[in-house]
Parts: sequence; C-alpha cells; structure tokens
Amino acid sequence: SGHLHRQNLTVLTEFILMGITDHPELQALFFGLFLIIYTVSVVGNLGMIILTKVDSRLQTPMYFFLRHLAFIDLGYSSAVAPKMLVNFVADQNTIPYNWCATQLAFFILFIISELFILSAMAYDRYVAICNPLLYTVVMSQRACWVLVAIPYVYSSCLSLIITIKIFMASFCGHNVIRHFYCDNLPLLTLLCSSTRDIELIILIFSAFNLISSLLIVLVSYILILMAILRMNSTEGRHKAFSTCGSHLTVVVVLYVTLFFMYVQPKSSHSFDTDKIASIFYTLIIPMLNPMIYSLRNKEVKDALHRIWKNLHKPPM
Repeated sequence: SGHLHRQNLTVLTEFILMGITDHPELQALFFGLFLIIYTVSVVGNLGMIILTKVDSRLQTPMYFFLRHLAFIDLGYSSAVAPKMLVNFVADQNTIPYNWCATQLAFFILFIISELFILSAMAYDRYVAICNPLLYTVVMSQRACWVLVAIPYVYSSCLSLIITIKIFMASFCGHNVIRHFYCDNLPLLTLLCSSTRDIELIILIFSAFNLISSLLIVLVSYILILMAILRMNSTEGRHKAFSTCGSHLTVVVVLYVTLFFMYVQPKSSHSFDTDKIASIFYTLIIPMLNPMIYSLRNKEVKDALHRIWKNLHKPPM
C-alpha cells in the first residue's frame, strides 16, 4: 500500500475542470458569449486604467481608486476567463497542477482586494462629501497609496496561506474539479487529509472580509446620507448622489452575489447555482464596473470626449 499511496500522490500532475456545461451543443454558443463578455471587460478596464492615467482632470483620489478597481477586475477576470475559453474549444479540459495553484492564488488575491478597494472608495466618498474642506489633506497621495497597499498586502498573504495549505495537503487520486476554474471549495472536496483547519481558515476569513469591508461601506454611506440630508441646495444633493450612485451600484451587485455564494446552507449548495454566481462575479461584474462608472459619470464621459477630439484633431 506504501507504493500505491506514493503513486497516488505523484499521479496528480493535472486536474480536469468540468467546465460550465456538459452539453456539447452549447459549447460554441457559450464560447462566443463569454469571449464577447471578456473582450468588453478587457477593453473597458484597460480603457479606465489608461484614461485615469492620461487625463489631467482625472487625477483625483476617486479616479486613483477607480484605476485600481479596473486593474483588479482585469486581474481576476484574466485569472479565470482565458483558460475557461480555451476549455470550450479544447477536447480535454485539463489544467496542470501548478497552473491550478497559480489560478487559485491570483483569484483569491484579486477578489479580496476588490472588496477592500470598494471599502476604500466608500471612505473616499465619505471624506469628499462630509469633510470637503479637508479632502485634499486627508486623501493625500500617500494616504491613497496606503489605502490600496494594505488590501494588496493582506490579500497576498491570505491568498498564499490558503493556496499553500490546500496544495500542501494530499489529494486522493480524484482530480475532477466540478467547476470551470480552480476555486477553493471544489478543491477541498478532492483532499484526502482532513480539511477542517483549511475550511475553518476559509470560513473565518471569508466572513471577516465580507463583514468588515461591508461595514466600512455601510458606515460611510450612513454618514454620507446624513450629510446629504442636511444639505440645503438640491443641486448639492444631486451632485453628492451622483458621485456615489455608481459606486453603490457596483457594491450592491458584488455583495449580493457573494452572499448568495457563501451564506446559503451546505445542503442547498448545488454546483450549478454556484457556477452561475461564479460566472457573475468572475466575468459579468468586471465587465459591468467600467460601464457603470463611465455611463453614470460625467467626468469620465468628458475625458473620453476630450481624448476623442484630440485624436481627431487635424494636423497643423
């Protein structure tokens, strides 16, 4: 049995991803659909990154955070989508062992960063609306960098801990992942060794990440709402609401999806509803975010307009 056991541990050089659908006739349709979604997402987020970098009027903390949000959205959709698209066309949906670990690590890193960047953005809106006179002092360039650096460092540590813990454990010969990317919950079902401590770590940190980031957002918005209600001018109110509207939309969509994923009882966890929720936050949300921000935002529209005019200027 020693030989068998050893053989079992060395066998796993790759995993098989079940993918989104078992129906071959749907593969081409899904490939087309997700290719479009991912392309729109890449173009939108890259556009946001470039726009907030080059336009002189978008050099405010709000757009600094927006640029990082776009980078994160680009990051986690790219951790998942390209491989998923390849699997629609390939016959064998395999993913090498190391790739699987890498995909999991990047996915966790970016998804946690997303939560805390959204919190930082809520705090930024709070300072802008509740302490407008101190805004440039409080949200200095250094403060902004600290507010994005902390989530990145924290998520990296957590991502490494979870990934290392899962991949240092021994997998029984089963290597079929019932999902379209290497996510921690489907991977846990393949482990031979006890998964209690890993599950506990994931549970505690998921709860902490969701609740703490949501609390920051909620407290910020309660204070913002109180400040808006105290305003005398309708125009001031309208302006305050419009700068928060797009951020609120993004937050609501993301948290509803995440709560749907992680808060339902184990028994009702069907992998299909999980897959739908996962598609939502790995592909749909990164596509929606730049759209929500550019459609709802006059400054972004103006910046696009200025760049467009500059591109089409007749040469002197």
